[in-house]
Amino acid sequence: MAIQLVAGDALMIIDMQNDFMAGGSLEVPGSDTLIPVLNHYIACFQQSRLPVIATRDWHPPDHCSFVQQGGSWPPHCIAGSAGAAFHTDLMLPADAFIVSKATLREADAYSGFSGTGLQDLLQSLHIDRIFIGGVAIEYCVHETVNDALQLGYSVTVLLDAVQAINHKPHDSEQAIDDMIAHGARLTQFQELVA
Repeated sequence: MAIQLVAGDALMIIDMQNDFMAGGSLEVPGSDTLIPVLNHYIACFQQSRLPVIATRDWHPPDHCSFVQQGGSWPPHCIAGSAGAAFHTDLMLPADAFIVSKATLREADAYSGFSGTGLQDLLQSLHIDRIFIGGVAIEYCVHETVNDALQLGYSVTVLLDAVQAINHKPHDSEQAIDDMIAHGARLTQFQELVA
């Protein structure tokens, strides 16, 4: 079913940073393949003069999520590092809104809404409907989508522009099922009409 982009729509790209890409310290397998697809979405939203928002992990060097601090993950996306930079092939527009999360040592944050100004930003832009792609589907994508739904936004997950870590074989399917159960819709690029 075709989706018409209208005023009040926004594209949100989750954590397309070098440390999550091929060869990164916390690689999401296959994440590089999302970049051309996300670039098509970015071009589409730009053509329609609709906002593009990019979230990023922006951790202090001793963040609580790192294994050295008793967390679950290898050090990744340390603020200002090459690993924390967005992938160079991602065509983020100059006027994209950047949202940094998990910036405090003692607080982890998978959701783009957690301890950030994202909700205020969306309200200031008069956003009603959010289209979300990026990584990883069972962590930051899942948490951001569910928080957005809880806050009353209409949320569409870009199924051709998300990727999972899949520590367990069915993590991605479970995350998708859970997002749908909370009210998310799914789409792919060919269903979008700019």
